[in-house]
Amino acid sequence: MTFIPSEAFKSISYPDRTVKRADRAVRCSPFQLHFFQTIRDNSVFLTAIASNSGVESGYTRSPVSELVAENSLLWLIQVGVLRREVDGQGITDSFRLTPLGRQLVEKWEQEGQGVPAASLCDRMGNAVSRGLGVFL
Repeated sequence: MTFIPSEAFKSISYPDRTVKRADRAVRCSPFQLHFFQTIRDNSVFLTAIASNSGVESGYTRSPVSELVAENSLLWLIQVGVLRREVDGQGITDSFRLTPLGRQLVEKWEQEGQGVPAASLCDRMGNAVSRGLGVFL
């Protein structure tokens, strides 16, 4: 068995188009950097994200309903930023970051400004992508 030092492992390389779409999806979501930092290491349940608890935890900018939170999270799963947590009984209502999500969080942490605000153009592009699926 060969031992490979951890620095020999490289992050997954994603196409620019994939990274840009994921970045835009996160910027258009209601979630703040603290949410993504938290789910990098720990799963977070939907009930902790929705309504005032999401704002109080620093996960969202303003209160969102469970439906809005769920739809936003599902879109972030489709673009490859998040995954659903699975336990011994199946899929749960908690979420974790994917390697792509980790790369985005690390980039924003290095920039020190949190998740950048989405422009009107970003919001329109995200709406088109969501309407047509992830094929754009």
